[in-house]
Amino acid sequence: MRVAVPRETGAGERRVALVPDSVGRLVASGFAVAVEEGAGLEAGFPDAEY
Repeated sequence: MRVAVPRETGAGERRVALVPDSVGRLVASGFAVAVEEGAGLEAGFPDAEY
């Protein structure tokens, strides 16, 4: 199964669909996860953490 994490586009939106820890758990469970560049920046998660 594939999961995508898009970058939020709403004005003032600071949330992200999945945090890096959750992405790691999904990948360990066999999911394919794609994270859009910059998806977690407003929530304090740089791309390198994903």
